Amino acid sequence: MTSASLLIVLLVGTVVGAATGLALGDAVSANLLAILAGFLGAVLAAVARNLTMVRGAGVGPDNSRTPGLVIFYAAVASLAGSLGAKEVSDLSEVSSGVWIGTLAGLFSSLLLAILMITYHTNPGEPAKLVSRR
Repeated sequence: MTSASLLIVLLVGTVVGAATGLALGDAVSANLLAILAGFLGAVLAAVARNLTMVRGAGVGPDNSRTPGLVIFYAAVASLAGSLGAKEVSDLSEVSSGVWIGTLAGLFSSLLLAILMITYHTNPGEPAKLVSRR
């Protein structure tokens, strides 16, 4: 279920970032667009993951939700992902609002995925393979 959870986070974050870039591409500056797209992408990806994995599909124990503190840290980390996306778009010389929003959503949701993996990892325990039979 970890793979499905990470795919949900990455896909939703990227799509929300692209939609934000499409909606606000010409209305705001590139830096503000990147920050908004990354923030919305990370937060809505966390919400979509919680709704889909815990409530919607009914898989995973009750403690599989991403806690609010991790979502808050992801929102703060989205600043780094967003401005990193702006730098990548500057270096690639593509200044489209959709491109900036897509990269900001992807980079910010990637940071959220890393935070989720770190939160759910128990140090010192060996990896466990669970049989489904």
